[in-house]
Parts: sequence; structure tokens; C-alpha cells
Amino acid sequence: MITATTPKGERRRQALVAAAAELLLEGGFEAVRHRSVATRADLPLASTTYYFESLDDLIARAVEFSGNAELDAMRRRVGEVSHRRRGAEATVELVLDLLVGTDGHDERGRLIARYERSVASARHPELREVQLRLRQQLDELLADVLRRSDRAVRPEQLRRLTAVVDGAVVAALSEMDCDPRRMARGALLEVIDIVAPATPQQADRFRALD
Repeated sequence: MITATTPKGERRRQALVAAAAELLLEGGFEAVRHRSVATRADLPLASTTYYFESLDDLIARAVEFSGNAELDAMRRRVGEVSHRRRGAEATVELVLDLLVGTDGHDERGRLIARYERSVASARHPELREVQLRLRQQLDELLADVLRRSDRAVRPEQLRRLTAVVDGAVVAALSEMDCDPRRMARGALLEVIDIVAPATPQQADRFRALD
């Protein structure tokens, strides 16, 4: 990749990344091509090869751009969460706010793009590194929201929690009329007290909360 050493160069590079991220969301990886990205960014075709070593490099930066935007939204949501004891249902709703979202149809496209990125990372080392960084930050946010709900946080169980949600969401996305959040809620309610149990001093009080 050629470093964008000038403000103009950095603006162009960021415009290309943002354009590629939009195309990923709209049409998946097949939609991201040098010409389509340059056209979306309203820049010369040659700019895509000037600022990025390869199309894979550009895609990796677009994936990171999209992932960071999602994480920023999650951080804002976590910042709104007060620290108080919560029962299973209230805790599950907060977790789903982070992992699934709340915007109905608009969230469907975002979720599809997220899982496409995850699957693609299995084949592409550049994407795998990006996904690992994003996943670490997501784990930290989940741990934070669980602690704010007086829930015990065990690192080895965070992946189990996300795996339950991921499985339910992917299953829901394959059924066009299904609600991913509703399916994930049902699956997570069955395991939340196992993977993120109430802290001992609060456990006896939680039964009456939800």
C-alpha cells in the first residue's frame, strides 16, 4: 500500500474505504471491485491501485471500517447502561442490543454482511487478523455490559454466549419471514444463567426481577 502522506491523499484513501464498505453492505464481496469502488467514491480508477496493494487489502480495510463503526455504536449503547442487578430477560435484551440490534429490516442487511465477513475470514488471512481484533473488542463490550448487570463474567463463556446468538441469527436469516432477534432471544434465555450467572450475593434476589 502506498502511504497517503498528504491530507488530500488521506481523504481519497478514506473515501475509497468508505465506498468499499458501502458496497460490501449492499452486495457482499462480489460487489467490491476496483471500478465499482472508484465509481462510488467518485475517484479515478487508478486510485484504487495507488492507495492499496491489492483488492484484498482494500476489502480488509473496508471490513475494519464497518466493524469499527458497529463497535462505536455498541460502545454508545453500553455507555447508556446503568450498573444495577438485572434478571435473565433484562440481561438478554441488553446483550441482543449489542449483537443483533434494534432496527428491524435495516438490521437484516447489516447482520448478513457481518456473517459474510466472518465466513470469508476463514479463507483470507488479511480478514482473519481484522476479525480477531474486532472480536476482542466485542468481547470486552459484552463483558462490560454483563458486569453492569451484576453478572459473573468468565472469558471462556463469552464465546459460548456469542455462539448461541450467532447460531440462532444465522438460522433466522435463512428464513425470510423470521425475526433474528426473536430467535436469538429464545435461545439465549435458555443459557444466560449458565454462561453469565448472577453474582453470588445477588443470585437469590434475581428470581423476582423479570
